[in-house]
Amino acid sequence: MRIHVVDAFTDRAFAGNPAGVVLLEEPAPDAWMQAVAAEMKHAETAFVHLPADTAETDHADDTGDRPLKLRWFTPLKEVDLCGHATLAAAHVLGGDRRFDTRSGILTCTARDGWVEMDFPADPAQPIEITPPLRAGLPGVTITAAARAVSDVLVQAASAAQVRALTPDLAALSEVPGRGVIVTAPGDRPGLDVVSRCFYPSYGVPEDPVTGSAHCTLASWWAPKLGRAELFAEQASPRGGQVRATLTGDRVRLAGRAVTVLAGELIV
Repeated sequence: MRIHVVDAFTDRAFAGNPAGVVLLEEPAPDAWMQAVAAEMKHAETAFVHLPADTAETDHADDTGDRPLKLRWFTPLKEVDLCGHATLAAAHVLGGDRRFDTRSGILTCTARDGWVEMDFPADPAQPIEITPPLRAGLPGVTITAAARAVSDVLVQAASAAQVRALTPDLAALSEVPGRGVIVTAPGDRPGLDVVSRCFYPSYGVPEDPVTGSAHCTLASWWAPKLGRAELFAEQASPRGGQVRATLTGDRVRLAGRAVTVLAGELIV
């Protein structure tokens, strides 16, 4: 089995969000995939099942339009949707690819050095600002809170507060859902949105760049900013950039990626 490590949502190595990508020659047991993801220790590891007639090649160019089965695992559990590991898998397989996932068919298209992904939107509805949110985000003036299917979104008073935040991860682990997105308007020309994402209950204290969170961020900020196309920065220590375009109930996410390791998984 071929295995890769790809830095996603970046154009340089050792930035963005690293993801494992395992190319399976045949379906694998869930427990084995979970063990591999725990061994890799990345926020997510993607497992792509290639057809038997193409598994011996990395790019599998003759799969055509056939959707490839794709699943994602954190070090602790399987997730329903992952943007950066989807980007990483498409990057390994040549950019243009369709995947069959727990979130439906996801289409990836290579465009001018970027890979654009067609994802379902995940809009958030306003909720009460709870004690775990207040305790988990010291120094943040919370101007709004909302719940999407996957995450709780918290709007901060400024990008400076987002960038300076040192969260209380124990408190954030008490927030229902996958995790917490903290966001504010951009703080420089050409930057629309700043965010950071925390998923302690999934074994990911801070995710460097979270593609799926931008399905919520685009739905939140596009109407507030009055435009559908957004340029977003996830301001984690590694950092990364996402282009997000809201189109009805879908979000197009675009990012770049760099392969930093390629090898063979022998167990």
